[in-house]
Amino acid sequence: MGVYEGGGQLSKALRQLLIQWEETRMTWDDAQAREFEEKYLIPLQNDLRNASSAMSHMAALLEKIRRDCE
Repeated sequence: MGVYEGGGQLSKALRQLLIQWEETRMTWDDAQAREFEEKYLIPLQNDLRNASSAMSHMAALLEKIRRDCE
């Protein structure tokens, strides 16, 4: 699996998680739900953005290395 494919899978998994979370929030709307969201889901989204950026940078470096080795 390449770097882009891995990043795509992470993004897809997060989208699915957030869809499920929205469905859950329809029936679970209290302080605990908000705490869960703030403690886990928001940081997870931020971490995924950072990971995605790092993976894009890594993919560009790997491509440069491939070109340099040809």
